[in-house]
Amino acid sequence: MGTSCSDIYDLFLSRINDYRLTNIFNTSGSMSFNIYLEPWLIDAIVSFQDFCTQDLTYTTSSSSVEGGFTENLTLEHKVILSRLMVLSWLAKTIREVTQMQLFIQDRDFKTHSAAQNLTAKQEIYKEMKEEISNLLVYYGFKNTNWDNWDSQIFR
Repeated sequence: MGTSCSDIYDLFLSRINDYRLTNIFNTSGSMSFNIYLEPWLIDAIVSFQDFCTQDLTYTTSSSSVEGGFTENLTLEHKVILSRLMVLSWLAKTIREVTQMQLFIQDRDFKTHSAAQNLTAKQEIYKEMKEEISNLLVYYGFKNTNWDNWDSQIFR
């Protein structure tokens, strides 16, 4: 088997700080944790598969077997997948309704605080999305066969 999902998860977790994920890992164990993170990895795979020069065929995790890729991914591909996972994670935190419950007794402050929190998260999401878009464009340019372009072959 090639690269395991935990290789990507380690890079992903080094980029974020989420006490809920830490709690899930501590209370449920690594296999349940892998299954919990897997949808974000699958989103990342789908977002990257059209650009990637390696095969991103992925076998999902089960209760006893860790998921993994058929190929050994390069470090560059692992990093890109982990960044795309962060984007999916961030999108989830923005849409999470419970984050709007930043309760402090003063009603005006409560509303203002929740709105500021959402605005800040949306701004971070936009910045990260642009950063990843630029990364994928650079990756595509770097891996384009420019000799084929001279011959009018645009693949």
